[in-house]
Amino acid sequence: MSALFIDGEWISAKDGATRTIVCPANGREVGVVPEASAQDTIRAIEAARRAFDSGPWRSSSGWDRSALLHAVADRLEAETESVAEAEAADTGKRMLEARYDVADVVSCFRYFAGLVPKDAGRVIDTGNPTAISRVQYEPVGVCGLITPWNYPLLQTSWKVAPALAAGCTFVLKPSELTPHTAILLMRFLSEAGMPAGVGNLILGAGADAGAPLASHPGVDLVSFTGGLATGKLIMAAAAATVKKVALELGGKNPNIVFADADWDSALDNAATAIFLHSGQVCSAGARLIVEESIHETFVERLVEVAEGIRLGGPDDEEAQTGTLISAAHRDKVIGYVESGLAEGARLRCGGRVPDDPALSEGYFYLPTILDDCTSSMSCVQEESFGPVLTVETFRTEEEAIRIANDTHYGLAGAVWTQDASKAQRVANALRHGTVWINDFHPYLPQAEWGGFKQSGVGRELGLQGMSEYLEAKHVYQNLQPKPSGWFDVPTTESP
Repeated sequence: MSALFIDGEWISAKDGATRTIVCPANGREVGVVPEASAQDTIRAIEAARRAFDSGPWRSSSGWDRSALLHAVADRLEAETESVAEAEAADTGKRMLEARYDVADVVSCFRYFAGLVPKDAGRVIDTGNPTAISRVQYEPVGVCGLITPWNYPLLQTSWKVAPALAAGCTFVLKPSELTPHTAILLMRFLSEAGMPAGVGNLILGAGADAGAPLASHPGVDLVSFTGGLATGKLIMAAAAATVKKVALELGGKNPNIVFADADWDSALDNAATAIFLHSGQVCSAGARLIVEESIHETFVERLVEVAEGIRLGGPDDEEAQTGTLISAAHRDKVIGYVESGLAEGARLRCGGRVPDDPALSEGYFYLPTILDDCTSSMSCVQEESFGPVLTVETFRTEEEAIRIANDTHYGLAGAVWTQDASKAQRVANALRHGTVWINDFHPYLPQAEWGGFKQSGVGRELGLQGMSEYLEAKHVYQNLQPKPSGWFDVPTTESP
């Protein structure tokens, strides 16, 4: 079995270790893949280092890099169904969601294909007619790319596409739970003409296969999407070699609903914000912050919606949301709910594993609403990454802002009101990297994505997402050099 891709070749792990991948919706075996060790990862880093230092990619034309990205986008588009099936099998998500994910991946590759640097930088006015000053942008070098299990291919595209567009080389380590679409992507890249060593794929657990990407001196940048605790470890490991770091570490995202909101839209989106993909979304609207005067009626209606949500796996065309990723993760969500109840939250619905026999083979958990919450509760401050909504109330605009900002995260948030001035005031006051007004969840490849505070460092997507993979170099050329006269230097004759 060969599913590690190093220096242009598909190989097995050096020690022969493997991992069996199962679908979390039904326990069905999806495949068996190599389980890399740190030794395999170091081989991949060395291949990426050689490809960057002496290979053709960093000096290739922007047009060539753009053509590769477009070719991969074409391939993904043509094979949407098979790619979506692989994504759904690994994650247990609905095929409908998986197809949407592939379409978003295609858009990402096309965006960065159009953003490939095609100029020589910018010229600076020196005020000196005998000097030329130019700022040029060059690839940062070898990139370690570590991606999560909730949106495996999409999060991979957010890193791989700009890295290639910039002229970097990379080592990709997807989550050990969801490797198959990363394997497909590397195959598509290779068949589209990506030179050997430019892109390398390592599969395995983060503690073994992923660790060298943060600590190895041959890596110039490490980009990680995942949990806060792991992000802190990566940041600390990267500090030893002072490499660039880009981290997207999730959030505890507020969804503020004022009494004057469009109720039908606000209710629908409040449910989507938290129960889509069973809450396994870094920007999930897990904190409903609702005006006190409408609290009881609004939550009652939301409970009706939550209790009517149909759970199911990739093969259930009528399912509205899916499974959690693993038994361990479901246990974490269960513990999170139990802690919230112990702290005084009131269970309005859910809070347990479904008793439907058809769901018994998967890691399902019912959509759950915890009411009467306060910002001091751990269930409000900690990220469950599951289908669990906490409800808080406010009386004034200022109180809503204070509650929404009372978190050490700052990834995303939303405000619902028909008062345009109030919407803008609240949006401007929220300390979150993305703020939606009368909507929840849409993103654009052209717009930067990332968070304030402990939600991360740096940005993905947009112009800044591209700049993470570039270094700025200032080149100053004196066209008529002459002695500065600062020191007494004897005049010499030219030989």
